[in-house]
Amino acid sequence: MTVQEFLDADLGDAKAELVDGVIFMMAGGSAQHAAIATNLIALLRTRLRGQGCRPYGSDLAVQTGDFSIRFPDVSVYCGTRPRDPSAKLIGDPVVLFEILSPSTAALDQRDKLPEYRALEGVQTIVLIDPERQRCRLVERTGPEAWRDAWLPEGADLPIAALDVTLPHGEIFALD
Repeated sequence: MTVQEFLDADLGDAKAELVDGVIFMMAGGSAQHAAIATNLIALLRTRLRGQGCRPYGSDLAVQTGDFSIRFPDVSVYCGTRPRDPSAKLIGDPVVLFEILSPSTAALDQRDKLPEYRALEGVQTIVLIDPERQRCRLVERTGPEAWRDAWLPEGADLPIAALDVTLPHGEIFALD
């Protein structure tokens, strides 16, 4: 299946990704997963307002290959406004977030992370472990160079590409 065929397909309420032309169904997330994604979008929207950058949730696609589409939990686009408000794909994001779960952690780190790193516009990738309340920060340091480290437990999340720091307690807040 091509990317365009996938984007045009009506999958109903089902969530799926396209990997090398094959559709893979995605499981729904937990309440904790949804809360963290909502926290990230709210924090980023407030801090980025007026700066030409905007966070989006998991309904916006990222094309990671000629026949591959992923749906990160949160993505941030800068300087890119879709001409068509119904667009499902708007180019390369600057920052990507994946919230890990026991069933997706290996896939997110083994398969998605290299795909995201290959995207020219991506500057930062954040993998969030809700169980341990930790963040893995992967930042571009050159055309082919990356810094990749788990932040210490309880540490705030600095995102240099956006010139923002997200407080640890607000990322993981469940109230």
